[in-house]
Amino acid sequence: MKRLFFVLILLSVGATARAHPGIGIVQDSRGNIFYTDAKQIWKIAPDGTKSIAVPNVHTHELCIDAEDNLYGEHLWYEGDATKKWGHRVWCLKRDGTIVDVFPAREGFLKDYSFLRDRAGNMYWADRGAQTIIKKRSPDGKITIHAAADFRDVGWMTATFDGQIFLIDNGDLRRITPDGKVTTVAVKPSERKPPPAKASNRYYHMGLWVDATGNVYVAVAGERLVLKVRADGSSMVVARSSGGWSPSGGLFDRDGNMWLLEFSATNEVRARRIKRNGL
Repeated sequence: MKRLFFVLILLSVGATARAHPGIGIVQDSRGNIFYTDAKQIWKIAPDGTKSIAVPNVHTHELCIDAEDNLYGEHLWYEGDATKKWGHRVWCLKRDGTIVDVFPAREGFLKDYSFLRDRAGNMYWADRGAQTIIKKRSPDGKITIHAAADFRDVGWMTATFDGQIFLIDNGDLRRITPDGKVTTVAVKPSERKPPPAKASNRYYHMGLWVDATGNVYVAVAGERLVLKVRADGSSMVVARSSGGWSPSGGLFDRDGNMWLLEFSATNEVRARRIKRNGL
């Protein structure tokens, strides 16, 4: 049986949005953890050894396929002379070789994403006159997966059975496999009521899920992680201290939670929180 995907995603547009920390942190079937610091991709082996897996890539999001191939984007700004952005999509193969899925192209990535379910379907937000969620099946067929009153779609994650969770203008919303859209939680926050700034694009960052379908939200604006249940209730399960804030996370194959965190000085680290909380 093919291994499940571990996927986290950041979808954003514009130069300002691209300047923020990445959310990409994933695990392969061999237990290796990969994460981005927006300069390169780091690898933490099961024995704790840390090394650079992919050098010199400005990457925000990552995904791994069923064969342990790692995918990411390299994004760059040419400078104020042209005011142009460029990108390419790279793949670190299981054997350690690095190849391009898409060579260097002008502009932002619009026709490919790093959000996929177990079946290999790819999802992304198409921001036209009306924002819609598109789906690309493994055979290349592109369809409209969901259309609703989306206002400002940002961070997204996919469950293994094809449910999509996303942050939309600060609200946590769910898209079922048949395209039905509901709101799970309004402005997830430890604070009651949530502050007005909880609608800001970067107040909430990466999303991930556990084996029972609970959604975890990196609330960077409050330096904590919220576990959101299906009924919309939530609880704090982790906090970042010492000037750090969470931007992404995952549960590894042993049930430990890993947090991707960033600091005010643009440092990035991956922190493991064991199942017993130690």
